[in-house]
Order: sequence, then structure tokens, then C-alpha cells
Amino acid sequence: MNLEYLQSFYITVKYNSISKAAQILHLTQPGLSGQLKSLENELGVSLLNRSNKGVELTEEGKVVFNYADTLLSIQGNIKRDLTNLHKDRPKLMIGTCKSVGEYALPCSIFTFKHKHEEVDIHMEVINSTEVIQRLQEHTINIGIIQHDPLIDDISTEHIISDELLLVGNSLTSPKSISTENLKDIPLILREQGSGTRYVIEKSLKEKEIDIEDLNVIYDLNSPEAIKSSILSGKGFSFLPRLVVHQELKNQSLQIVEVDNLRISFGYYVAWRKKYTFTEHEQRFVDFIISNKRGFC
Repeated sequence: MNLEYLQSFYITVKYNSISKAAQILHLTQPGLSGQLKSLENELGVSLLNRSNKGVELTEEGKVVFNYADTLLSIQGNIKRDLTNLHKDRPKLMIGTCKSVGEYALPCSIFTFKHKHEEVDIHMEVINSTEVIQRLQEHTINIGIIQHDPLIDDISTEHIISDELLLVGNSLTSPKSISTENLKDIPLILREQGSGTRYVIEKSLKEKEIDIEDLNVIYDLNSPEAIKSSILSGKGFSFLPRLVVHQELKNQSLQIVEVDNLRISFGYYVAWRKKYTFTEHEQRFVDFIISNKRGFC
């Protein structure tokens, strides 16, 4: 069986789109369609039903998809272990959400590296949705995300709890507002796909507040850019305490209490369920969920 075609099938199903999968795999859409057809011909079954809504697995496709997940994980383990035989230094490939990656994790990486000097560490700072995508695409093996996505092929373990705070410029912001006032103040939010945005929308929905009811003036994909906007008096934002603790300490930002609104969440380490950690990966996971992690 052609594993390249099997991977093309796997990515197509994951993204429910031939065009998106072709982009990720650096193929033309006709080229990807040809690979999928060749795989179906080899197996003698139809794997996908195609429509303008995307792709849907046939019963035979569901069986093949489950095996594809296992085979691709095994292939990744084989490549990794063979590569490591010819390298002197073990590597850690970590993808992390911005709230942790830009503020807390650098100190943890420093502490871990101090104890394990032989390990080369590469950290990619993206949003939580992209971390999950990188895991599913087998381009990273360890992810750190802002909420538990409850996805079948992803395992998670809690690291630490945090809360989202509504903050504004300390010179002009009120100390408290009602939930009705929340709909009127100018808000700057994280982009779609970020863990912060997901937690905000979920928590407000529980209070019967739709994100469309809010006065969102713009979205930004950088916590630092949001803080800069707030300090310049452009508006308010919900940000993790982890992100704003320094500004709260020096009183450049101020918490704005919202009646009966408390938004708690957790940070999690995430990995593919069928992936087997290397010795150093397991050491890092054990370290990051311990109280020795030393977040900044």
C-alpha cells in the first residue's frame, strides 16, 4: 500500500476538504484526487463521498481511516527512531499557544535545558487550534494549549489553571460594569482559533450573551498588540491573568469587574493518542505538569 496516498487520504478527511488538503500537501487538486482514486482502486472500495459540503467517509472509509491513523503514527515513530540513531543530540519539537509561549514557557524551557543540556529544543508559538493541527499533521509531538479540545485522537493532561480578566487602561477605566454595559464598551479580542477567543465565547454564551452582541472594534492575533492598544486607550480586552500579571503589578492596566462573570480555564499539554514519546519527550511532559515547571 502506498503510504503517501494513505497520508493524502488521512489529511483530506481531517480537513474535510480536498482543496485544503491539497494546499497542506503541496499538491494540485487534480493531483490529490488522482492519489485518492488510486488508493480506492488499490483497495477495491470507495472511501469517500464527495459533495459541495466537503467529504464524508463511507463505511469502508471509516475502517481504512482508523488503520491510516495507526500506520502513519508507526511510520512517524520509525522515522524518528532511525533519525535519532544518527544524531548525537535528541530534539524536542513543541507547539504552544501564545499565552503560555510568549510569557510563561521560556522560563520553563530554560530550567529544563539547564538540567538536560544535551537536548535541542525548538518551540513554535501559534494559537491553540494551530497547535492541534500541527499535532494531527505529525509535524510536532508535544503541544501546549489553552483549553481541552476533547478531540478523539488527542490526549491531554492539565498543567495549571488560569482566568480571563477584562482589563482596561488604568487611567480611564471603570472598576466595575454590568453585563449590559459590557455590550457597549469597545472590545479588542483575540482572533478566531485562539484558545482565549474560544473560552470567551463559551463563557459568554453560558450567560446568554452572543459575541455578536458585543462592540468588538477589531481582532488581533497577538496578546502584546492587544495590550499596547489598551494602554493607548483604544479599548478593553479579556486576557489571561498569566499575560497581564506584570501590567497589573505596575498598575498600567486595571481589572474591570463584570457582574456575575468569572471566566476560568486551564492550560493543557497535548499529544496524539497513538504516539509514543521518546525518553526526553516524556521527561519534558513530566516536568511541565509538575510544580517544578517554573513558569515566568
